[in-house]
Amino acid sequence: MRRAEEGGGAALGNGGISGADRRQIQTAVLGSADSEEPLALPMEAIELDAFRHLYASDTFWCGTLLGGCGGQLTTKLYTDRVCHFAHHPGPDGLPHVCGRRARGVSSADHLYVKSAAAAWLHQRGEHAAFAFAQPDGVPIGSVVDIQLTHYRLRMHLDQAVPPVWDDESEPVLGLSVPVDRDTLIERWYVHRIRLESRGTTRQIRIGTEAFARPIEWFGLEDCEITSRGLSTPAVQKIIQAHSAPSAPKWTPGKKQDSAQDTRAQELMRKLVYARRIESISLAESACAESSGLAGVSPLVQKKLDSAVRQGRWWIEKQVGERHQLFTNLNQAVVDGHWRRVRFLLPRAKATTKADSSAPEDHAIASAADYLIAVTKANSKHLNALLDGLGCLPRYMDANAFHTKVSEVLKAAREVDNIGPQRQAQIDIWRKRAGIPDKAEQPRRRRQSGKGYLYRQLAGQDQLKMGCPRCGADSGRPCLADTTAQEAQGVPHDERVKPIIAQREERLRALRPWRVYDVTCPDCGQGAEARCTTPGGPHRSRIELTNDLNRRRKPHPASEGKQ
Repeated sequence: MRRAEEGGGAALGNGGISGADRRQIQTAVLGSADSEEPLALPMEAIELDAFRHLYASDTFWCGTLLGGCGGQLTTKLYTDRVCHFAHHPGPDGLPHVCGRRARGVSSADHLYVKSAAAAWLHQRGEHAAFAFAQPDGVPIGSVVDIQLTHYRLRMHLDQAVPPVWDDESEPVLGLSVPVDRDTLIERWYVHRIRLESRGTTRQIRIGTEAFARPIEWFGLEDCEITSRGLSTPAVQKIIQAHSAPSAPKWTPGKKQDSAQDTRAQELMRKLVYARRIESISLAESACAESSGLAGVSPLVQKKLDSAVRQGRWWIEKQVGERHQLFTNLNQAVVDGHWRRVRFLLPRAKATTKADSSAPEDHAIASAADYLIAVTKANSKHLNALLDGLGCLPRYMDANAFHTKVSEVLKAAREVDNIGPQRQAQIDIWRKRAGIPDKAEQPRRRRQSGKGYLYRQLAGQDQLKMGCPRCGADSGRPCLADTTAQEAQGVPHDERVKPIIAQREERLRALRPWRVYDVTCPDCGQGAEARCTTPGGPHRSRIELTNDLNRRRKPHPASEGKQ
């Protein structure tokens, strides 16, 4: 076996940390000590080589938001143990001492949660503030608070902070956070969160857990923020199951319910139904009738009083949220924020589907008229720009042409429904200007500056292929878009994109085995199928996966690509 890289020494072999703590560092942040862009290091040497080429121009740091010391890290490659990050030695050559507590692959989960949640909310037109709360001095990363306009989520990634169920924020629990049976019955359901490793990143899954039901897991794209809070496709099924009226059971020798008890139970079901369809007026009428109901047995009266208290609390909350929703909608129309109007209008319509007031109907009609006017104006502006492109001189400066086409692409993003004929025209102009289609590009970390693609490659790799745009041969610099055929400082994007694509294909081919890539020896569940136990995969399945990775058995995704 090959030994560890030179320069590591005995001290850096355990991650460059003091002898008191020999845990290896698997996560870092990119760019600076206070960065919020996390990264996980591949554990296998064959993957680390490709990782180093991919991030050749980046720096890695023991981030302060990871609870680290803020020092710069380097990557350590081994063939007889897992690869990991390591601190640089101190000026005196001694190992660097770092007090960072969490160092495993999950130590940056709070940063991944913030990044994924921010992107998810932005796509829905929501604005949110994020905070890594540390109540009672718990380590950073245990809790992530997400504050929306009139709603707050608290992500409990571990057990350090117990969830509070009667607070203004909704708890979302990590897999290790327990929840008791009574809470599940009283609340009907709770949400959970887990993160799964995907290469050098972590992917979020949201689960819904209910009493006597297995956890159902969904991607963030399947979740919504509604008036009830965070919602998944499983929530509606749970609410319907609780709302369905049950047939009365007759027990021989037992006195049947009185007419008043039966009416009380009907009112309780009416309250549940009102909350399900989000009808404030129906809930108010059920609460009013329940308060005047007499002759109910003590046991049923206790349940009725509890249902009325919850119903009135829900009505108060709904009225406040509804008022705030229409205030935001009216303000968005006044301010001319049409994207915000487009996001709020469907929510306003859904809120008033059961009952609405005259001011609410007026606000919805005004917002709809405003969107129609904006859509027509944006479409007219796009048509004018497209017509202008057809009148451009045949020989035009490349930068000016690029600017004109960019204006068309920007205007196209402001139009909701672009017909196929106009879309074909836009695609033709985009290709002529050499502007890549963002929808076809793989999602990458944020970059800045003109020509950033070439920075993803080492200098010797940037010119190993010829340029299809300017015709420069392999090993020769690209030519500027001028008649003088002058060399420009950076290669064209069309030249480096195929090289980057080849490298990413190699990375995909070297992917390790995951737990759900193998058949479970215990329950027989095949690839991509979850184990039948609610607590996650069987231990035998995990051990089989580790054995395949340890023996470096080729993955099906890499066959034919080695």
